[in-house]
Amino acid sequence: MLRNGLEPWHLLIVAIVIIVLFGSKKLPDTARALGKSMRILKSETSAMKHDGTAPSTVPRSESAPEAASPRAVDEGTTTR
Repeated sequence: MLRNGLEPWHLLIVAIVIIVLFGSKKLPDTARALGKSMRILKSETSAMKHDGTAPSTVPRSESAPEAASPRAVDEGTTTR
């Protein structure tokens, strides 16, 4: 079934389906957001390599709660 892997016409069909599903007006914004996310991920991973720290293996929901912003602490309120 997948002896030949992905051929060019497979990619063409996938591209047409994506255009039909999302519309041609939203694709540039989506691509821009994806590129921005990839740049952020790349810079964060290079910063972690530079610092010598390893990424946390604990899921975000089980990690320590986020600290309140300094402004909220000054006002005596919490953010949520």
